[in-house]
Amino acid sequence: MTTLRAVTFDFWHTLLAEHPGTMRAMQLDRWNHVLARAGQRRERADIEAAFAKNWQRFEEHWWSNTGQYTPTDSVMFLTKELGIDLGNELRAELIDSFRAVGETAELEVASGLKECLRSLRDAGLRLGIVCDVGLTSSPTLRARLDRLGVLDAFDVWSFSDETGVFKPAPEAFHAALDTLGVEPSDAAHIGDNERTDITGANALGMVSVRYQGLLRVTGLLDGLTFEGLADHVIDDLTTLPQTLQIA
Repeated sequence: MTTLRAVTFDFWHTLLAEHPGTMRAMQLDRWNHVLARAGQRRERADIEAAFAKNWQRFEEHWWSNTGQYTPTDSVMFLTKELGIDLGNELRAELIDSFRAVGETAELEVASGLKECLRSLRDAGLRLGIVCDVGLTSSPTLRARLDRLGVLDAFDVWSFSDETGVFKPAPEAFHAALDTLGVEPSDAAHIGDNERTDITGANALGMVSVRYQGLLRVTGLLDGLTFEGLADHVIDDLTTLPQTLQIA
Protein backbone atom coordinates (compact mmCIF):
# COMPACT_ATOMS: atom_id res chain seq x y z
CA MET A 1 0.00 0.00 0.00
CA THR A 2 1.26 3.45 -0.91
CA THR A 3 1.64 6.32 1.52
CA LEU A 4 0.69 8.88 -1.13
CA ARG A 5 -1.72 11.55 0.05
CA ALA A 6 -2.30 13.45 -3.21
CA VAL A 7 -2.10 13.15 -6.98
CA THR A 8 -1.81 16.06 -9.39
CA PHE A 9 -2.59 15.92 -13.09
CA ASP A 10 -1.47 17.87 -16.11
CA PHE A 11 -4.41 19.04 -18.26
CA TRP A 12 -3.54 18.97 -21.97
CA HIS A 13 -2.87 15.46 -23.33
CA THR A 14 -3.47 14.04 -19.87
CA LEU A 15 -7.12 14.84 -19.19
CA LEU A 16 -8.18 16.27 -22.57
CA ALA A 17 -6.58 16.77 -25.96
CA GLU A 18 -7.38 18.29 -29.32
CA HIS A 19 -6.70 16.49 -32.54
CA PRO A 20 -3.74 18.31 -34.12
CA GLY A 21 -4.70 21.50 -35.91
CA THR A 22 -8.35 21.52 -34.83
CA MET A 23 -8.30 24.63 -32.67
CA ARG A 24 -5.96 26.51 -35.01
CA ALA A 25 -8.28 25.89 -37.97
CA MET A 26 -11.28 27.07 -35.95
CA GLN A 27 -9.39 30.18 -34.88
CA LEU A 28 -8.43 30.99 -38.45
CA ASP A 29 -12.05 30.60 -39.54
CA ARG A 30 -13.23 32.99 -36.82
CA TRP A 31 -10.61 35.59 -37.63
CA ASN A 32 -11.46 35.39 -41.34
CA HIS A 33 -15.12 35.99 -40.51
CA VAL A 34 -14.60 38.74 -37.93
CA LEU A 35 -12.10 40.69 -40.01
CA ALA A 36 -14.25 40.46 -43.14
CA ARG A 37 -17.28 41.70 -41.23
CA ALA A 38 -15.20 44.59 -39.87
CA GLY A 39 -14.17 45.56 -43.41
CA GLN A 40 -10.57 44.49 -42.82
CA ARG A 41 -10.37 41.26 -44.76
CA ARG A 42 -6.95 39.64 -45.00
CA GLU A 43 -5.76 36.66 -47.00
CA ARG A 44 -6.13 33.43 -45.04
CA ALA A 45 -2.52 32.53 -45.80
CA ASP A 46 -1.39 35.79 -44.20
CA ILE A 47 -3.50 35.16 -41.10
CA GLU A 48 -2.14 31.62 -40.88
CA ALA A 49 1.46 32.88 -41.13
CA ALA A 50 0.79 35.44 -38.39
CA PHE A 51 -0.70 32.75 -36.15
CA ALA A 52 2.38 30.59 -36.66
CA LYS A 53 4.62 33.48 -35.56
CA ASN A 54 2.33 34.17 -32.62
CA TRP A 55 2.61 30.59 -31.40
CA GLN A 56 6.38 30.86 -31.61
CA ARG A 57 6.16 33.86 -29.30
CA PHE A 58 4.07 31.87 -26.84
CA GLU A 59 6.59 29.02 -26.90
CA GLU A 60 9.45 31.44 -26.22
CA HIS A 61 7.66 32.50 -23.04
CA TRP A 62 6.83 28.89 -22.18
CA TRP A 63 10.34 27.53 -22.62
CA SER A 64 12.07 30.46 -20.88
CA ASN A 65 9.36 30.81 -18.20
CA THR A 66 9.54 34.59 -18.56
CA GLY A 67 5.89 35.40 -17.99
CA GLN A 68 2.55 34.47 -19.47
CA TYR A 69 1.54 35.15 -23.07
CA THR A 70 -2.19 35.71 -23.16
CA PRO A 71 -4.96 36.04 -25.75
CA THR A 72 -4.70 39.81 -25.28
CA ASP A 73 -0.97 39.66 -26.04
CA SER A 74 -1.77 37.51 -29.05
CA VAL A 75 -4.33 39.92 -30.46
CA MET A 76 -1.97 42.87 -30.09
CA PHE A 77 0.78 40.96 -31.89
CA LEU A 78 -1.43 39.48 -34.60
CA THR A 79 -3.19 42.71 -35.50
CA LYS A 80 0.13 44.54 -35.71
CA GLU A 81 1.54 41.76 -37.88
CA LEU A 82 -1.50 41.94 -40.17
CA GLY A 83 -1.76 45.73 -40.20
CA ILE A 84 -5.23 45.76 -38.64
CA ASP A 85 -6.80 49.04 -37.54
CA LEU A 86 -7.81 47.91 -34.07
CA GLY A 87 -10.74 49.62 -32.41
CA ASN A 88 -12.05 48.67 -28.98
CA GLU A 89 -14.98 46.62 -30.28
CA LEU A 90 -12.87 44.65 -32.76
CA ARG A 91 -10.16 44.13 -30.15
CA ALA A 92 -12.67 42.69 -27.68
CA GLU A 93 -14.19 40.39 -30.30
CA LEU A 94 -10.83 39.03 -31.40
CA ILE A 95 -9.74 38.40 -27.80
CA ASP A 96 -13.02 36.63 -27.14
CA SER A 97 -12.45 34.37 -30.15
CA PHE A 98 -9.91 32.38 -28.12
CA ARG A 99 -12.53 31.71 -25.45
CA ALA A 100 -15.14 30.76 -28.03
CA VAL A 101 -12.86 28.25 -29.74
CA GLY A 102 -11.77 26.80 -26.41
CA GLU A 103 -15.39 26.29 -25.40
CA THR A 104 -16.61 24.72 -28.64
CA ALA A 105 -13.68 22.71 -30.05
CA GLU A 106 -14.20 18.96 -29.99
CA LEU A 107 -11.73 17.46 -27.54
CA GLU A 108 -10.66 13.89 -26.90
CA VAL A 109 -11.21 12.72 -23.32
CA ALA A 110 -8.66 10.42 -21.73
CA SER A 111 -10.00 6.89 -21.65
CA GLY A 112 -10.96 5.80 -18.15
CA LEU A 113 -10.68 9.30 -16.71
CA LYS A 114 -13.82 9.20 -14.55
CA GLU A 115 -13.05 5.69 -13.27
CA CYS A 116 -9.50 6.71 -12.39
CA LEU A 117 -10.56 9.83 -10.50
CA ARG A 118 -13.26 7.94 -8.63
CA SER A 119 -10.81 5.23 -7.56
CA LEU A 120 -8.31 7.76 -6.28
CA ARG A 121 -10.97 9.70 -4.40
CA ASP A 122 -12.41 6.53 -2.89
CA ALA A 123 -8.92 5.68 -1.62
CA GLY A 124 -8.85 8.98 0.26
CA LEU A 125 -6.40 10.86 -1.95
CA ARG A 126 -6.77 14.54 -2.69
CA LEU A 127 -6.49 15.61 -6.33
CA GLY A 128 -5.19 18.65 -8.14
CA ILE A 129 -4.37 20.01 -11.58
CA VAL A 130 -1.04 21.64 -12.50
CA CYS A 131 -1.46 23.05 -16.00
CA ASP A 132 0.59 25.20 -18.36
CA VAL A 133 -2.09 27.35 -20.01
CA GLY A 134 -1.70 28.21 -23.67
CA LEU A 135 -4.21 30.49 -25.37
CA THR A 136 -7.26 28.90 -23.76
CA SER A 137 -7.75 30.45 -20.34
CA SER A 138 -8.24 28.64 -17.06
CA PRO A 139 -11.95 29.57 -16.72
CA THR A 140 -12.58 27.89 -20.07
CA LEU A 141 -10.58 24.82 -19.06
CA ARG A 142 -12.53 24.55 -15.82
CA ALA A 143 -15.76 24.86 -17.77
CA ARG A 144 -14.74 21.97 -20.03
CA LEU A 145 -14.12 19.77 -17.00
CA ASP A 146 -17.41 20.85 -15.47
CA ARG A 147 -19.27 19.83 -18.64
CA LEU A 148 -17.63 16.42 -18.36
CA GLY A 149 -18.79 16.12 -14.76
CA VAL A 150 -15.29 15.79 -13.30
CA LEU A 151 -14.47 19.29 -12.08
CA ASP A 152 -15.64 18.54 -8.54
CA ALA A 153 -13.21 15.61 -8.32
CA PHE A 154 -10.35 18.11 -7.98
CA ASP A 155 -9.57 19.92 -4.75
CA VAL A 156 -7.17 22.49 -6.16
CA TRP A 157 -5.91 23.94 -9.43
CA SER A 158 -2.60 25.50 -10.42
CA PHE A 159 -3.14 27.14 -13.82
CA SER A 160 -0.20 29.14 -15.13
CA ASP A 161 -2.35 32.11 -16.18
CA GLU A 162 -3.32 32.44 -12.51
CA THR A 163 -0.01 31.59 -10.83
CA GLY A 164 2.17 33.38 -13.40
CA VAL A 165 4.60 30.47 -13.70
CA PHE A 166 5.01 27.49 -16.01
CA LYS A 167 6.24 23.98 -15.20
CA PRO A 168 8.87 22.69 -14.52
CA ALA A 169 9.32 25.55 -12.02
CA PRO A 170 8.72 24.27 -8.49
CA GLU A 171 6.33 27.15 -7.82
CA ALA A 172 3.88 25.68 -10.33
CA PHE A 173 3.63 22.46 -8.33
CA HIS A 174 3.78 24.12 -4.92
CA ALA A 175 0.80 26.29 -5.81
CA ALA A 176 -1.25 23.08 -5.66
CA LEU A 177 0.66 21.07 -3.05
CA ASP A 178 0.90 23.86 -0.49
CA THR A 179 -2.83 24.51 -0.75
CA LEU A 180 -3.44 20.81 -0.17
CA GLY A 181 -1.04 20.82 2.78
CA VAL A 182 0.93 17.94 1.22
CA GLU A 183 4.69 17.50 0.95
CA PRO A 184 5.99 16.71 -2.57
CA SER A 185 7.31 13.35 -1.34
CA ASP A 186 3.73 12.40 -0.44
CA ALA A 187 2.36 13.16 -3.90
CA ALA A 188 2.49 11.90 -7.48
CA HIS A 189 2.20 13.92 -10.68
CA ILE A 190 0.77 12.61 -13.95
CA GLY A 191 1.58 14.24 -17.29
CA ASP A 192 2.68 13.67 -20.86
CA ASN A 193 5.63 16.05 -21.13
CA GLU A 194 9.08 15.03 -19.89
CA ARG A 195 10.50 18.57 -19.93
CA THR A 196 7.72 20.11 -17.86
CA ASP A 197 5.76 17.41 -16.04
CA ILE A 198 8.33 14.73 -15.35
CA THR A 199 11.41 16.89 -14.81
CA GLY A 200 9.47 19.23 -12.54
CA ALA A 201 7.97 16.41 -10.47
CA ASN A 202 11.28 14.57 -10.18
CA ALA A 203 13.10 17.68 -8.98
CA LEU A 204 10.66 17.97 -6.07
CA GLY A 205 10.79 14.29 -5.15
CA MET A 206 7.26 13.54 -6.33
CA VAL A 207 6.41 10.20 -7.91
CA SER A 208 6.35 10.91 -11.65
CA VAL A 209 4.09 9.14 -14.12
CA ARG A 210 4.24 9.79 -17.86
CA TYR A 211 0.84 9.20 -19.46
CA GLN A 212 0.88 8.69 -23.21
CA GLY A 213 -2.64 7.47 -23.99
CA LEU A 214 -3.92 10.72 -25.50
CA LEU A 215 -0.68 11.26 -27.41
CA ARG A 216 -1.26 7.86 -28.98
CA VAL A 217 -4.94 8.49 -29.77
CA THR A 218 -4.25 11.86 -31.43
CA GLY A 219 -1.29 10.52 -33.41
CA LEU A 220 1.27 12.70 -31.64
CA LEU A 221 3.16 9.82 -30.04
CA ASP A 222 4.63 8.73 -33.37
CA GLY A 223 8.09 10.19 -33.78
CA LEU A 224 8.47 11.39 -30.19
CA THR A 225 11.47 10.25 -28.21
CA PHE A 226 11.74 10.12 -24.43
CA GLU A 227 14.68 9.96 -22.07
CA GLY A 228 13.01 7.55 -19.67
CA LEU A 229 12.92 10.04 -16.81
CA ALA A 230 9.56 9.04 -15.36
CA ASP A 231 9.15 6.60 -12.49
CA HIS A 232 6.27 4.98 -14.39
CA VAL A 233 4.81 5.07 -17.91
CA ILE A 234 1.15 4.23 -18.57
CA ASP A 235 -1.18 4.19 -21.57
CA ASP A 236 -4.49 3.93 -19.72
CA LEU A 237 -5.57 6.01 -16.73
CA THR A 238 -7.52 3.10 -15.31
CA THR A 239 -4.17 1.50 -14.49
CA LEU A 240 -2.95 4.49 -12.49
CA PRO A 241 -4.23 3.40 -9.05
CA GLN A 242 -2.58 0.02 -9.47
CA THR A 243 0.61 1.63 -10.77
CA LEU A 244 0.73 3.81 -7.68
CA GLN A 245 -0.14 0.79 -5.49
CA ILE A 246 -3.35 2.39 -4.32
CA ALA A 247 -6.12 0.03 -3.31
